Amino acid sequence: MKKKLISLAVAGALATPMAASAQGTNVTIFGSVQAEYSTVNIEGQGSEAHIGDDTGRSKWGLHVVENLGGGLKAKAHVEYGFNTGNGNLGIARERWVALANDAWGEVKFGRVQSPFKDFAGGMTIDPFAYTTLQASGSGGTMNASANGLGAGANGFVNSAMRYDSPTVEGFSFSGLLMPGDSSKFDPTGFAGTPANSGGEDGEWDFQLAGKYETDIQGHNVGVFGGYSRDNVSTLQRTAFGVTDDEEVWRGGASWGYQNFRISGQYENIRNAVGAATCTTSGSLGVVGPDPRAQCNSAMNINGDGDIWFVGGEYIYGNTSLIAQGGMTNADATSAAASRDVSSFTVGAIHRLSKRSSLFGGYQRVMIDNRNDPTRVDNDSNRYTVGMRHDF
Repeated sequence: MKKKLISLAVAGALATPMAASAQGTNVTIFGSVQAEYSTVNIEGQGSEAHIGDDTGRSKWGLHVVENLGGGLKAKAHVEYGFNTGNGNLGIARERWVALANDAWGEVKFGRVQSPFKDFAGGMTIDPFAYTTLQASGSGGTMNASANGLGAGANGFVNSAMRYDSPTVEGFSFSGLLMPGDSSKFDPTGFAGTPANSGGEDGEWDFQLAGKYETDIQGHNVGVFGGYSRDNVSTLQRTAFGVTDDEEVWRGGASWGYQNFRISGQYENIRNAVGAATCTTSGSLGVVGPDPRAQCNSAMNINGDGDIWFVGGEYIYGNTSLIAQGGMTNADATSAAASRDVSSFTVGAIHRLSKRSSLFGGYQRVMIDNRNDPTRVDNDSNRYTVGMRHDF
């Protein structure tokens, strides 16, 4: 009898949060697990291969939504990433709390993604995002800045506030603010690198983006644009030789009809603070002084440049056939030579179900280190085949 009473008590205790969930609070466990076999063959340097997920797709987390009444909701989000190719427990990704309402939108506080990554262009127009074939990083066709304000797979902005508007007549916009004098560094950044935004003397780094989408006689048309500003901090001036605030302008469009979709974007970067993309996803683990570690979509510090990307996708049954490419132009500065990078990518994604898919393809990256005799033009060929499961 006592055992039955104890069992009932335990069952009642466990049932309490479930009841609360049913009465207005919803807790979702989500995640994605990916592994790919990838090789990169860099001319004059041999080749590398790996099995895992260096591009940061694999993740797990909790998403909590509480209905506060009157259309107002409170949200909480905690997310960690991991690599299926090693035993590391994982790195911090998004972590924020938010207030949301269908009438006026959503505002988040904490560690968030930038609008340039998941709202207007960026990862949203790259079917190969979070694979070795992605356009950011060594693909060289999307800005993937170390401060998290670009489209990098592992880019997140610390100590930030982000607002996303509702969609009204096809229009929506997003904005991000980060207070100045922030001394916190991104835990995934390289040692000694200010991998976070943050101006000085009360200046706020910010990013604004907007988009418009509509359907016209079966044609889906969208345009988007945005502006990003990273104010230089005292540490960046004194320790890294940065002289001025970084500004990035972005514009792009997409068009879809039946099973075909084409999209593209252009980015203009002024006074780069150091938009580095020498990540493990960019060079399969090779970084630092190794000549193979090309920061293909990075601008020279204090330099200007531009990046453009265009891609097409055709859906045949459960399979998406993809072709995309573009170019990065990094202008010379007093301390660094100019650099041009162009690439093209072809491949496919096959959906086994709503949650599971196979993917594979080929990417060619061509580098021209103009006027720099110390660097070799290490063009590369990349091949990958992988599997992904979302839950």
